[in-house]
Amino acid sequence: MTENIRVLIADDHPVVREGLAAMLSRQPDIDVVGEANDGIEAVERAGELLPDIILMDLQMPRLGGVEAIKQIRERFPQVQLIVLTTYGDDDSIFQGIAAGARGYLLKDAPRDELFRAVRAVAHGESLLQPAIATRLLDRFARPKVEPPREMLTERELDVLRLLAKGSANKQIGVQLHISESTVKTHVANIFQKLEVTDRTEAVTVALTRGLIKLG
Repeated sequence: MTENIRVLIADDHPVVREGLAAMLSRQPDIDVVGEANDGIEAVERAGELLPDIILMDLQMPRLGGVEAIKQIRERFPQVQLIVLTTYGDDDSIFQGIAAGARGYLLKDAPRDELFRAVRAVAHGESLLQPAIATRLLDRFARPKVEPPREMLTERELDVLRLLAKGSANKQIGVQLHISESTVKTHVANIFQKLEVTDRTEAVTVALTRGLIKLG
């Protein structure tokens, strides 16, 4: 028998947490195992409960959602995160994804879309609300994409795929059985070849050029 998906809800508004908990708990394959009212508590509860999924708001007191996502991904890599927020501006989207979120939804998304995101991310997939995915790609869309100055190596593509999943350098090193310093060298080479300056842009350019795929 398949175990239910264990979800932690991190949001500083009690009414939102209660509403999400009630809605999710009615799903036969989802269990809400805890709540957090700010980023610090989200990190603490993540360590205590080790949920499968955390629904993370971005704007919270004491510690914001983006920094909380980074800390959780670093300390508890088995825990997956979905941003659920009212903020749909470009910077919020890119910061949330770059921090390591595997999904990004706005709070006005249909409930079925939320359920689908929880299930997809719990099974190792990524899910962005269609409007979010479009904006992610549109920001870095270029009229004519020039090929990289030099083709990426297979190892660099391996690193790039893990960057797209939100993995930190240390996690990438463990998964690829290479040192963290070697990972940093590969990341620097990727930036140079794709002519980008950060991870979010590297992943987005790689997606638009078909070098990697989400999921």
